[in-house]
Amino acid sequence: MQFDYKAIEEKCLKKWEEEGVYTVEEDRSKPKYYVLDMFPYPSGAGLHVGHPLGYVASDIFARYKRQKGFNVLHPMGFDAFGLPAEQYAIQTGQHPADTTKANIATYKRQLKKIGLSFDWSREFKTCDPEYYKWTQWIFLKMFNAWYDVLDGKAKHIDELIAYFKEFGNVDLKSASSFDKTFSGADWAKMSNSEQEEVLQNYRLAYLDYADVNWCPELGTVLANDEVKDGFSERGGFPVIKKKMRQWFLRISAYSERLLNDLNDLDWTESVKDMQRNWIGRSEGAEVDFNIEDSERALRIFTTRPDTIFGATFMVIAPEHEWLNELTTNKQKADVGAYLNYVQSRSERERLSDVKKITGVFSGSYAINPLSNERIPIWISEYVLGGYGTGAIMAVPAHDSRDYAFAKHFDLPILQVIDGASIEKEAHEAKAGYMINSDFITGLSVQEGIQKVIQKIKSLGLGTHKVNYKLRDAGFSRQRYWGEPFPIYFKDDIPRQIEESELPLCLPEVDSFTPTGTGESPLAKVDDWM
Repeated sequence: MQFDYKAIEEKCLKKWEEEGVYTVEEDRSKPKYYVLDMFPYPSGAGLHVGHPLGYVASDIFARYKRQKGFNVLHPMGFDAFGLPAEQYAIQTGQHPADTTKANIATYKRQLKKIGLSFDWSREFKTCDPEYYKWTQWIFLKMFNAWYDVLDGKAKHIDELIAYFKEFGNVDLKSASSFDKTFSGADWAKMSNSEQEEVLQNYRLAYLDYADVNWCPELGTVLANDEVKDGFSERGGFPVIKKKMRQWFLRISAYSERLLNDLNDLDWTESVKDMQRNWIGRSEGAEVDFNIEDSERALRIFTTRPDTIFGATFMVIAPEHEWLNELTTNKQKADVGAYLNYVQSRSERERLSDVKKITGVFSGSYAINPLSNERIPIWISEYVLGGYGTGAIMAVPAHDSRDYAFAKHFDLPILQVIDGASIEKEAHEAKAGYMINSDFITGLSVQEGIQKVIQKIKSLGLGTHKVNYKLRDAGFSRQRYWGEPFPIYFKDDIPRQIEESELPLCLPEVDSFTPTGTGESPLAKVDDWM
């Protein structure tokens, strides 16, 4: 007798759905278990083999837990906002809501045919206003919060404002990008916009300027995966870096907590080490190098202050805020040409392409604060604006990238740690004894580090510093198909929409095409704006 598996499967699937076999109700008599899958993005192509590969594994586990007596919650949903739907809408003239709805229907049909034990009564879509009402609510909580370092947690922004009114920011221990000190009297004299400008440096959700991938021909900002070798994947047009105002989350405030809490996770050490490296805690010093013929000083962060006497040049990132000021008239043409090159390079390319050595002399010089040596300031893509201070003291004798740079541009190389020759490569020593280093000559590396930190602190030239590779997350976009930020602007001051007014829903639009200025297509909906 022929085994008609299609008929049997259809019969079973229909029965399971009619009887709600996998619908879960609250039952306090059973222990709870939550099995959560990564929600798929509903593209027009439908499921691919990678989806059921993961879903079958988690489904086996969910079924096992049910048989063991657990009340299992195993939901499914759809990560339904995003760039591909919007690109498809632009190309075909269909509304992304319509194409997303059709794609979700396809995904559900395919997932149900596999017979996975999802509780479809719990389904949601991230493009549903009843869902993104809560992402907007979370955003407002972060917008109205600052991070108290002493208590190790976020607090309401009203507490910070009350502190500012009485004390200014004197003795305040907070996660902040604000580097000036003000009193309570100073705060009272500030206008509303000036006060908000200060608060933006403390809020957990804040506005700042950042480089984006700008394509002048397409008139829009592009995601990293839409850019290849400095050109847009669509049309092959040149892409440059452009600064635009973006929303950020101050996740760097949580760096130390993230590190410490890894110890309590039941994960393999290899995965924990990946997380530790991603957070990237490093301890060292911030040091000021005065700029010749200027009242400014370049502040650098270094994990090896002991090697300061071996610093023979400085390097600033192409994004450094003082770049124009440091570039002399004689060097303007060369620097301009170099910046045009760097604008076509992604941050990933700049970090990974270690064999490519590029740079240009700014024309300016700095003064080594301890040796008083006059050293040139260079510009190079291997220094990133978002890490540390965007400037480094280069010690080519003891750092491989500095060594390659010095060899390429014929810059001095001075050895300050004994133990190996530097004729062919850098001596990247973490131990040894100091040489050619004035008052720390003869000391061990660790002794040298402590002595230099003490010295720069006593001279008012710097301080001990803990730094992290983890950077704040930028999460703005210049697109239509995503949840709107629950913020409006009055006199250029960001103000929150009341929680009672959430969700702030996307308006209907006639066109999803870019504005040509980098703004979202929402900017064209005047009555909504």
